Amino acid sequence: MSALWSHFQKTDTRRGAILVATAVFLLATLGSLLSLRPYFHRPEPLATGSGPHDVGFRWQDVPVRYPVTSLLPMPTAPAAVIPRIQHEFKEESAEARKVRIERQGAVKEAFVHAWNGYKEHAWLSDEVHPVSGNTDDGFGRWAATLVDSLDILWILGLKDEFTEAVEATIRIDFTESSIPKVNIFETTIRYLGGFLAAYDLCDGEREKSILIMKAKEVGEMLMVAFDAPNRMPVSRWDWKRVRKGDKQVAGDYVNAAEVGSLCLEFTRLSQITGDGRWFDAAQRTTDHLDEQQMQTNLPGMWPMHLNVSGLDFRTDSRYTLGSNADSMYEYLPKQRLLLSGRTDQYRHLYERAAEVFKPQILYRPMTPNDTDILFFGAVTAFGNATEPSLSGEMQHLVCFSGGMVALAAKAFSRPDDLETARRLIDGCTWLYNSLPNGIMPEPSRHTHCPSQKASNCKWNETLWLSRVEQENIDKHCDPKQTPPRGYTNVKNKRYELRPEAIESVFIWYRISGDTAYQDAAWKMFEAVQKHTRTKIANTELEDILSDPPKKADRMQSFWLAETLKYYYLIFSEPGLVSLDEWVLYTEAHPFKREAAALMPQNEAYLL
Repeated sequence: MSALWSHFQKTDTRRGAILVATAVFLLATLGSLLSLRPYFHRPEPLATGSGPHDVGFRWQDVPVRYPVTSLLPMPTAPAAVIPRIQHEFKEESAEARKVRIERQGAVKEAFVHAWNGYKEHAWLSDEVHPVSGNTDDGFGRWAATLVDSLDILWILGLKDEFTEAVEATIRIDFTESSIPKVNIFETTIRYLGGFLAAYDLCDGEREKSILIMKAKEVGEMLMVAFDAPNRMPVSRWDWKRVRKGDKQVAGDYVNAAEVGSLCLEFTRLSQITGDGRWFDAAQRTTDHLDEQQMQTNLPGMWPMHLNVSGLDFRTDSRYTLGSNADSMYEYLPKQRLLLSGRTDQYRHLYERAAEVFKPQILYRPMTPNDTDILFFGAVTAFGNATEPSLSGEMQHLVCFSGGMVALAAKAFSRPDDLETARRLIDGCTWLYNSLPNGIMPEPSRHTHCPSQKASNCKWNETLWLSRVEQENIDKHCDPKQTPPRGYTNVKNKRYELRPEAIESVFIWYRISGDTAYQDAAWKMFEAVQKHTRTKIANTELEDILSDPPKKADRMQSFWLAETLKYYYLIFSEPGLVSLDEWVLYTEAHPFKREAAALMPQNEAYLL
């Protein structure tokens, strides 16, 4: 018996050893497989029948209280001859190509890293928190990052990821929202524009059918916001009340950009579908802006806030191209390009504004090295005999303006404005390079020189320190924290992964062909990557002056949709999303321009 037990004991021991060895082998194999992390994280397969098409409600079925009796037609005049926008690039050297391809690859890797983080932690949510891995649904729970990233997936050649993302959009239900009020501007630029740009870029029949279906769903929802007595949009509207049939009116103190930056997306939707309702809605807003442009407190410009319900655009005294107004001006030259120059309205609107902001809102800052740059400030104007008062502020947001001025200079044959554009763009790169961590803050303040000319703008240490002291008194700043030289106050030390500076650097490179701006872009990219990258994605920074900068745990969708797209495109061949074939609007989504004759390069434009 003892011998038999001994036999079983040995046999069991061997069997146990074999089982243990097998388990160790399997665990090791599994660990090896897991360590070979796929290039992309794969979300769970989509459930069928879970889309909004199972719901009976449709936005187009909401009764219209204030119907339009006759739609404003899209312009039908012959297409104008548009001057060439891009520089005529020569073939690059083998060494230059090698450097460019390496940089392009680094940007693509940064996108893949952040995209994987979103997919793994926040698939179909609006945003991923890149430090904690939590999710955020502040844009309606409509998968903002996914929709905003559709076109860059295609541009980067990530076709399988693109198809998977397009299929996932079927599950987005635009009849419900996680937020009580829908911001039509944010919804338009991220969702409507995201779907339309992806539609314009891709070539798959199924993908195109899904994308235009989703674009129309968003478009029908947005049209409800225009059902007000004066057909002006309710910029932030209570969707639940509207679904119940309640009346709505536009606001009397509305961000100008929120109502003045809809024309590109609405026009493109009408162009693709042949349904003129969206063009009509946006054009009515443009016509009101046109009627009052020369009647404001600063004739030629519109203030930061508008009384939309009363159609009175003189109630605010603050004027800027920064926050609350920015894209309203940006869209003017781009809308003319999208309409192939069939109307001069948008050219006139831009040129009236430019004749005001160039002498009155642009300023040259006093810098330690007397750098020849320009900033966009802000003015207060009351419409009387008092001269407008210029404020020496600067915002990261307004860095888009250099690209806008450059694009308009080419499109509207204003060659003298190219130098203004360059100085604006150099101003933004100076702001990146002037700080220890190589990253520009959100808003900052500076000493503005008596004029924009170099002869009147020499560095004066005593004057700078006195302005810093005055700023401390006026703004209750900490007198122990002297700002960096050239700044009188860093009002907000955050960096929010913004795209505006690289946007203008990209546009200037494509217009001028100057490779120094590729080098400037690479320096910016390296600094941003160094300080914002996390294990999950990239994050905003709370204080760009601290060492190292403290991470803020937020990544808005425009990091993928805009910032990385511009970094990728500046290191791509110039034919990829050419400015002569595409219009990139405020969310960097490209819309296809109509094929039209291009004016040959004029010697005055060759830089």
